[in-house]
Amino acid sequence: MSASQTSSSDVPADVPTLLVKIFGKDRPGITAGLFDTLAAYSVDVVDIEQVVTRGRMVLCALVTEPPPGLEGDLRATVHSWAESMKMQAEIISGLGDNRPRGLGRSLVTVLGHPLTAEATAAIAARITKTGGNIDRIFRLAKYPVTAVEFAVSGVETEPLRTALVTDAARLGIDVAVVAAGLYRRAQRLVVMDVDSTLIQDEVIELFAAHAGCEDKVAEVTAAAMRGELDFEQSLHARVALLEGLDASVVDKVRSEVRLTPGARTLIRTLKRLGYQVGVVSGGFTQVTDDLKERLGLDFAHANTLEIVDGRLTGKVTGEIVDRAGKARLLRRFAAEAGVPLSQTVAIGDGANDLDMLNAAGLGVAFNAKPVVREAAHAAVNFPFLDTVLYLLGVTREEVEAADTLEIS
Repeated sequence: MSASQTSSSDVPADVPTLLVKIFGKDRPGITAGLFDTLAAYSVDVVDIEQVVTRGRMVLCALVTEPPPGLEGDLRATVHSWAESMKMQAEIISGLGDNRPRGLGRSLVTVLGHPLTAEATAAIAARITKTGGNIDRIFRLAKYPVTAVEFAVSGVETEPLRTALVTDAARLGIDVAVVAAGLYRRAQRLVVMDVDSTLIQDEVIELFAAHAGCEDKVAEVTAAAMRGELDFEQSLHARVALLEGLDASVVDKVRSEVRLTPGARTLIRTLKRLGYQVGVVSGGFTQVTDDLKERLGLDFAHANTLEIVDGRLTGKVTGEIVDRAGKARLLRRFAAEAGVPLSQTVAIGDGANDLDMLNAAGLGVAFNAKPVVREAAHAAVNFPFLDTVLYLLGVTREEVEAADTLEIS
């Protein structure tokens, strides 16, 4: 479905107006033909909206009443023109412009695979119960998931988000609610976690496989990601198990890293749309530096494995990137990029990402643990990282169009 709308200056509430509706099979020239017909009656355009779905068009034009004595002729002429175009017409008399939208405007993005009628009905009903009104619905994408955006007015963003996110898990869909406004199209900074977010792997487990201690490291990692262990203590404990590994294993691990499906598309599209993109990781610079170069990232920061005389010492050097550290790095990257914190997007999956997700203007839990999904602004539970683009209002058509642009 595609839609377009424009409005003129306010029309007094007592001024007579006509709502002209044209519907039928879409074909070139319908819109021009209607307004050519109306132009003969010296009417002013107050509002226009057009929607096309599966080749069927609905075109609505709200116009001022024609000069006295001409309304009957206008009606007959419009109906005759519509019949000649094999379309149907309906003309409704009224007063003034459309009802003003209520205060509090939000954009609700719903992702489903599939998006069922039951889920759509529940979301619409919940919006109504919060006091909101659905002004428009627009499809952002039909693959790899169905993504639709609801423009909602009459309720503030935070209570609407709370109400809808509560329903999302039960309905088997993902929902993101953000405030509407010009910022949606402003330059932004996107910062994401690496392990199990940008990539499908836990890097320390890849190293551990070469050291023969994969099971022990995986056990500690899982506990840390659930928030059951202090990250710094668990990091030191896991890295200690790598002591003595030959440094040549770094290249092997780099070759074993698997990007999450959609990762390249996400980054490529963001970069071509003028966004800045970075990663922060509780993993290691030996991998993140390589990812930065390969993917053209603007920022990257992680822990560093100490290597002495060609072997891993079982220690890390420098300041530890932990839960609080990720949030600090998000703020630092934003300052360096010249982007307000409110314009940042953070993406992560574990408890170690929570501070970063909460500090960002939009925190997205990607295939995350329950504690993270509950705390984040939005959640994506599909295995495609590029679905995050839809939460930013980027359509599938824009993703494909961005592929034709050159990165400056």
